Amino acid sequence: MDITTAYESEELIDAEQVAAYLLENPDFFVQFPQIVEKISIPHAHKGSISLVELQSEQLRKKVRTLSLKLNQLITIAKQNEAIYRVYADLNLRILKCTNLDDLKFILEEVIQENLQLASVTLKPFKGAHALPEIQQRLFIEKRFKRHRFFFGRLSEHERKLLFNDQDANSVALLLIGDLGELGILAIGSKDPGHFNPDMDTLLITQLQQFLGILLPKLLTY
Repeated sequence: MDITTAYESEELIDAEQVAAYLLENPDFFVQFPQIVEKISIPHAHKGSISLVELQSEQLRKKVRTLSLKLNQLITIAKQNEAIYRVYADLNLRILKCTNLDDLKFILEEVIQENLQLASVTLKPFKGAHALPEIQQRLFIEKRFKRHRFFFGRLSEHERKLLFNDQDANSVALLLIGDLGELGILAIGSKDPGHFNPDMDTLLITQLQQFLGILLPKLLTY
């Protein structure tokens, strides 16, 4: 029994059955084109419109939504490409450093100016400017239990130890060295949500690896 037979025999059918029938028979309006012309659908702003007009409007909305999403993806892709280029250039520049001061200068220049982050500091674990051992243990035991990096927020005490008075409302901490024996690179952002545990780690892990290669040559034991 089709929908027209049900109507003619005055059998009771509900809206869900009608909807299900139309979904199962997408050619219904092809078979009965005269019905399309007679159907009008209430519209919030245009009064009554035809089914074809409604479908066209819905299609236009979908196209606009997809176009917006595509533009957003293109924008994100361009941003990611720019960030990748900054990190690639940074990795090459730090490998040419011959002393710790040059390394710190380049890290500050690139990370603060090119990536527009608020602060960066390198705290070696050995040498004349080493982070005190008690502070090393504090960060390793609290922030590096499972990974050699940390993304998120620090306590005020931790922030002061690493950044002094610089802005660091959210941070990326990288433990340098295969065993975490060389030091910590700390990067701070004014935005409390910029660095978070869900962020991608590919580029920053590469920087971590490059520093692990370079630092042993620069530190004074």
